[in-house]
Amino acid sequence: MASWSEFAADEPRLAAEIRLLIQQYGPGFGYLATVRADGGPRVHPVSPLITDDGLWCFVIDSPKRRDLERDGRYALHSFPPEESDDEAYVAGRARPVSDPAAVARLARLGRATPQGDWRLFEFTVDVAMLTRRDPVARSGGGGPQVRLWLDPRGSGPASRHEPLDPLRAAPARRGDPPVPEARRGRHGFDTRRPAA
Repeated sequence: MASWSEFAADEPRLAAEIRLLIQQYGPGFGYLATVRADGGPRVHPVSPLITDDGLWCFVIDSPKRRDLERDGRYALHSFPPEESDDEAYVAGRARPVSDPAAVARLARLGRATPQGDWRLFEFTVDVAMLTRRDPVARSGGGGPQVRLWLDPRGSGPASRHEPLDPLRAAPARRGDPPVPEARRGRHGFDTRRPAA
């Protein structure tokens, strides 16, 4: 599992574009998916904090916090922009942060309420994906541009506790355009799906 800074060092342009989408309204804003105790998904809006050294989130006492404490798997999706259908997606594992100095520094940066009942989590990055849909694509002139990064140290979903590769999470249906082979290693890749 890579830290945000390791991901950003490996793929700086992709990390910067994902960061811009998550922080498009000033503070971070997105949807956090966690895994409920029964294995089902749970989705909540959150305000993630992205710094040069990490991807963080203050989570109040809530079902989503109990999900993260029990099973750290998460997926974070950007809030939709007003002017496009662009999307950013990051998935990995959440780890509680216990270092008081780090918590205090990030609370100042994130303007977290000091008396709030929150806990700080660092989100590692196993998968990062950015989808851009230009105006020509939206009017039928081409498909979306998808850029994907997979942690080069990962070996895929080896157990039920590992996040799924988003390009392989669902079986292909007849008539679906081909999906490019996902590659691990340095640098994501660009692809355009053929026009339907």
